[in-house]
Amino acid sequence: MEDLKVIFMGTPDFSLPILSYLIENTNVVLVVTQPDKKKGKNNELSFSPTKKLAIQKNIAVFQPNKIKEDYEIISEINPDIIITCAYGQILPEEILNIPRLGCINVHASLLPKYRGASPIQWALLNGDKTTGVTIMYMDKSMDTGDIIAMESIDIKDSDNVKMLHDKLSILGQKLLAETLPLIIKNQNSRIKQDERKASYTRLIKREDEKIAFNNNGKDIINKIRAFTPWPGAYIILNGLETKITKASFIKNISLKIKEVLIDKNNMYIGCNDGSIRIERLKVLGKKEMDIKSFLNGFRNKGDINVE
Repeated sequence: MEDLKVIFMGTPDFSLPILSYLIENTNVVLVVTQPDKKKGKNNELSFSPTKKLAIQKNIAVFQPNKIKEDYEIISEINPDIIITCAYGQILPEEILNIPRLGCINVHASLLPKYRGASPIQWALLNGDKTTGVTIMYMDKSMDTGDIIAMESIDIKDSDNVKMLHDKLSILGQKLLAETLPLIIKNQNSRIKQDERKASYTRLIKREDEKIAFNNNGKDIINKIRAFTPWPGAYIILNGLETKITKASFIKNISLKIKEVLIDKNNMYIGCNDGSIRIERLKVLGKKEMDIKSFLNGFRNKGDINVE
């Protein structure tokens, strides 16, 4: 496979194990990633994780604002295959038709379930017990192409988005390593997706991140898992945005919605069908801490309120 001419398209940390595998086993001639973004107080340009790795390995990088309008370099390279993973843009048919082996995508769900953005978060938000990775041919629509391979894993109750993200990222690398030799030899499976089972996700919005205590406890815990450590599920605690990073649902402690109960070193907030025991949190501008450390900062526990 060392002679296989590959263009890789991907942007975040999730795609790094796959890019690393391709660099070690094929001839990656170009890495296509999203444009640099300004971050921090000084608005310094930040490179994507895949760009950093490409530079380290002396591989050319291409960062079009709109790939559907700027793809001449891809035509000139004429790769054997294009492999994408969490790139962030939909490829036009003009690009899909370039490589002789097609365009292959590594997607973090069991397609046709969770087509689109943020599939890992949505699996956690919905309280799913299993998820997985799908390797598929790309077509002109979003995540609708023929399935080459898929593999599932169990979602543990203790998994947050980072834990599940990391497991699926490694699984994606493993599955691609098993599948790519078959694709090259034209010995791979090719299964149409069942449109009757299709579901679509969307990008996570800022308003999704706030915890609503009129919801059921399990839904609140799922939100905390889905948004920890990023972007963070938050409440307004004493007027300050406070991210809840670890919590548990307590059914047999019944409180009014948003009512706060302090019991020794425990803090409970009432929800629709019980209460949420806060275990770890991060107040805006401060470091993450356990609930005991947080409560030690209050002389009068009655001073704690949730908006």
